[in-house]
Amino acid sequence: MRPGTLGRLALAGTRTDTVRVVLTALSAALATLAGLAALTVLAIPTPPATDDNGVRWSQQYSEALLREPGLRGGTAFALLLLALPVLALAGQCARLGAPARDRRLAALRLAGATPGQVTRLAALETGVASLLGTVVGLVVFLAAHELLDRPGADGRLALPTDVLPSPVGLAATVLGLPAVAAAATALLLRRVVTTPFGVVRRARRDRPPRPWFALLVPAGVGSFAGYFPLLRWLERHEVQAPLPYLPILVAVGGLAALVGTVLAAGWFSYAAGRLLHRLARGPAGLLAARRLTADPWAGSRTFAALLAAVLFGGGAAAFRANFQARYVAELAEARTFGDVTSAGDTFYLDTIGLVDLAVAVAVTIAAGGLLVALVEGIVARRRAYAALVAQGVPRGVLGRSVAWQALAPTVPAVLLALTVGLLLGRFLAGPVRAPGSAERFVTPGVPLEQLALVGAGAVAAVALTVAVGLLFLRASTTVEELRAT
Repeated sequence: MRPGTLGRLALAGTRTDTVRVVLTALSAALATLAGLAALTVLAIPTPPATDDNGVRWSQQYSEALLREPGLRGGTAFALLLLALPVLALAGQCARLGAPARDRRLAALRLAGATPGQVTRLAALETGVASLLGTVVGLVVFLAAHELLDRPGADGRLALPTDVLPSPVGLAATVLGLPAVAAAATALLLRRVVTTPFGVVRRARRDRPPRPWFALLVPAGVGSFAGYFPLLRWLERHEVQAPLPYLPILVAVGGLAALVGTVLAAGWFSYAAGRLLHRLARGPAGLLAARRLTADPWAGSRTFAALLAAVLFGGGAAAFRANFQARYVAELAEARTFGDVTSAGDTFYLDTIGLVDLAVAVAVTIAAGGLLVALVEGIVARRRAYAALVAQGVPRGVLGRSVAWQALAPTVPAVLLALTVGLLLGRFLAGPVRAPGSAERFVTPGVPLEQLALVGAGAVAAVALTVAVGLLFLRASTTVEELRAT
């Protein structure tokens, strides 16, 4: 198959395919903006030390997160975290209109295309849409870079508009994201065989989910719990060589805890389905129970970005409690020595406020991915829903079953993510030294109010997406949908 023919076939399709391409391009554009913003922060040069600037701060910026070199890495990391829910949204958008796309691929196989050509076609479709989005994101980034380059009244910049990422970083972001998206599509299709009569899977998951998260979560939390004791032991024995490996330990532990939390959503879905099947007395609960037990891994796929945002929100709440305790301890120690003006810096508390804002944005983006997944599920099963309505099942019953299916695994998964995030943040922030003592430490209190705010916000976001998604239920359960294939 020639490259031109392959490109035309990749861009062909119905309005649903057009919507999928547009949403995938939008997700890629948002991820590009987050990546380029992080690279811009990292590209800020550190000036040489002088008599007037011994700490080597970049005095041209008004924000301390950009001015101080030690804070730029954390700022860039927070910006990259915003790309995770965006990439999850792109994955949900790629599933939009899957049945119609499967029929189109089957028609190509019937016309003589090989399985490899069909796989390359699907990968090219995702890659082209992502490339379109990354180019748009680059244009928007460069335009914003020029428009926002306005110093304030003090002559300082609020954003790093005086620097740009390196050409290698720009090319890696603009071209790397489409390449990764295309490779991920080809990888996900490795167990899918497109035949001339439809799409079948080589292997189905008939076994129920196993609670493997019970091993991953404690392992990740344990690596964080041993961070500060190991650091003190190394400092006490003046061991310097293993210190670079501590960030790797933290990164691996955090990834294990995050993966375990996401996998827990699949187990919670299956357990909630079994519980609903046993306790439910109405048709809505029974329908939701059958859906949850039939495809429990749908929860881990759709809730992955949301649970990641909630986990980071729990960690931010733990850091806020730690900084608040340190702030109070510094004030108490300053009052002891009669010098209150030299204590009580609220900089880190203000920084955690920015992290909370990033978590709120991540939850919003993850809710968009949930909405896409919910609408895609309703549209994909519209013939079954229309048959139930034609047989006398009220639409309200179907709506309540969809709500049960979405909310039943969400609540326990969000509680687990909050708990894991709180423990990770508590262990990583470390203990707070008691005022007036070099050996005694105090434990910060549990920030119940902020944890409740993050958890309730996540559950409310899921409930809102369910309410919006149910608007598509009436249009998908008309009598005409019985003729849908």
